Amino acid sequence: MYERKIPLNLNCGLDLTGEVLYGKWKIRLLWFINQGTLRPSELLRKIPDASRRVLNIQLNELEEHGLVSKLIYPQVPPKVEYSLTELGNSLIPVISALGNWGDQNEEQLRNNILK
Repeated sequence: MYERKIPLNLNCGLDLTGEVLYGKWKIRLLWFINQGTLRPSELLRKIPDASRRVLNIQLNELEEHGLVSKLIYPQVPPKVEYSLTELGNSLIPVISALGNWGDQNEEQLRNNILK
């Protein structure tokens, strides 16, 4: 198991939020799961640039943080579905606001990124 070399510094809400959302695909995973319960293969199709391994790691972290729930059906082969928890649902307006900000400032942000 991974052990941190530098201890977490969670002194405020921003630190906590950053820790929970840190990861390239977490915000997109939450957004897509908000649209309905999804299986890992469906998430992989929606985010084709991500590897299956990274998506699984980030989904597990989101589950550990209480933002998504994982339902495993007892069948062969196993069927797994992810859905948002109440805590995860409370984050959707924040993600939406971030997306709107990005849309409103798209030209300037793209110019700054592509410099």
